[in-house]
Amino acid sequence: MEVPCVRVPRAEGETTRQALAESDLVDDDHAIVAEEGCLYLPVTDPDRVPESFDVIWREAPERVGQTMPADLVAGEASYERLGDIAILDEDDPARARRIAEAIVESDLPVETVVNRASKIKGELRVRDWDVLVGEGTETVHREYGHEFTLDIATVYFSPRLATERHRVVSQVREGERVFDMFAGVGPFVVPMAARGATVVGVDLNPDAVAYLRENARSNGVAERVTAIHGDVRDVVADYAGWADRIVMNLPHSADAFLDTAVALAGDECVLHYYDIQHDENPFTPGIEAIRAAAEPAGYEVSVETEQVVRSYAPHEVNVCLDVRLTRRE
Repeated sequence: MEVPCVRVPRAEGETTRQALAESDLVDDDHAIVAEEGCLYLPVTDPDRVPESFDVIWREAPERVGQTMPADLVAGEASYERLGDIAILDEDDPARARRIAEAIVESDLPVETVVNRASKIKGELRVRDWDVLVGEGTETVHREYGHEFTLDIATVYFSPRLATERHRVVSQVREGERVFDMFAGVGPFVVPMAARGATVVGVDLNPDAVAYLRENARSNGVAERVTAIHGDVRDVVADYAGWADRIVMNLPHSADAFLDTAVALAGDECVLHYYDIQHDENPFTPGIEAIRAAAEPAGYEVSVETEQVVRSYAPHEVNVCLDVRLTRRE
């Protein structure tokens, strides 16, 4: 039977599956097909698949013999996967335990199950976890052909942003100089360096910077990556006017760092500015803030892309502005 499928290279299979799952597009009734270096992921509604994915109709066998968590627990078994860790967000400890047991009994390739035990807290944006199954919270996450080792108990990482990161990374050209102001474990830094850019990544979290260095080495791009532990405002003097491209993925407070970004920018620089705003007018506040910082410093400001990344809360969205800064003559 022919069904709609998203076709992706094998290396992008799990990342794409997660992105489709977030939009409830995965067709669990049909099996994923591997053929000639590609994976074909069946989807439920081809009209809702983002345009960035390649949708084709092809034969896909019905899925039989694979046990999923939903087959073993009453009600919806909601979880998120990060490497070999399954992440729950359950208020009821007893239900969390039942779902964890179902995940372990299923055919999912999961070694550890955790439940969120706190909200994200502090300037390092980490949270507490209850480990329900397994030992430890370190894992290896695979995303668009790259591997990232990280510990969810000591660093912040969101697999839900994989598609957005890939969109930005795809714009990078060989020879660019890129500055990631809030680099984390390197999900922007590593693939940008793999495209031939020279990349500087800064982060306040010493554990994140240690993982960034490890991930640069393990992905073979260490010679093009400089990882710095500290506040980016203390580093700007060493890289003033250096950057061709800047990533500002700190959506709750990136506006407080716009003067620093402008100081880092070269004569022409693309700024990827992340923000969280009300869904009625999500882009204007960021555009106005960028203009207020860049225009007095002698830059023309051109907005190239207004991108809604995801829903963040009721009536709030996480957005990205791709903005080109060009120094006036």
